[in-house]
Amino acid sequence: MSGKNYKASLELIDRDKLYLPKEAIKLVKETAKAKFDETIELHLRMGLDPKKADQQIRGAVSLPHGTGKEVKVAVFAKGEKAKEASDAGADFVGAEDLAEKIEKGWSDFDVSVATPDIMSLVGKLGKVLGPQGLMPNPKAGTVTFDIGKAVKDVKAGKIEYRLDKAGIIHVQVGKKSFSEKDLLDNYLAVTEEVIKAKPAAAKGKYIKSISVASTMGPGIKIDPLKATEH
Repeated sequence: MSGKNYKASLELIDRDKLYLPKEAIKLVKETAKAKFDETIELHLRMGLDPKKADQQIRGAVSLPHGTGKEVKVAVFAKGEKAKEASDAGADFVGAEDLAEKIEKGWSDFDVSVATPDIMSLVGKLGKVLGPQGLMPNPKAGTVTFDIGKAVKDVKAGKIEYRLDKAGIIHVQVGKKSFSEKDLLDNYLAVTEEVIKAKPAAAKGKYIKSISVASTMGPGIKIDPLKATEH
């Protein structure tokens, strides 16, 4: 987006105001002025200490209207489970061969899924997949024997959320081409899921701040006290 467009977008927003979710979604579409179909991102700053294991949150949520993005899925499985993954629409399926390819630096996929019996092989890829957020995880439903369902869920818009080192959760909730209603539905699905996942060890303010933004647009703040209002 040009500086001129960004400035024009900025003028549509009251930087001191905390918006209702519905108002923020309307504004995020209006401020997405780039020529391509921008991704709409949600950022939740949490009142959690990411260094403490009992304050970590990680999970998965199905977006009612998907992400608007074609998701490439890599599956670690053998035999019948490998066939089940392929039949469900997995883009890449393998075991040792897939691990070897990844070890050599290949990572042209968005999500990886594995059957539990093969996790000892996948575990060795932790240093490569971990930093990219591509490691299969039972909490996210990506380590499972129900491999066909896991692949279909991811393809249909199931996304993973996790607390990063700065105590923030970043997720995509759609594209600017989505309707306001579809973006709001996706936003609410994530926010409600994060609220439900509140760890017992959480103290003080659980969600400190919320903002939505398009790829090239400015951030729009949402009132955390009204985070799930329709």
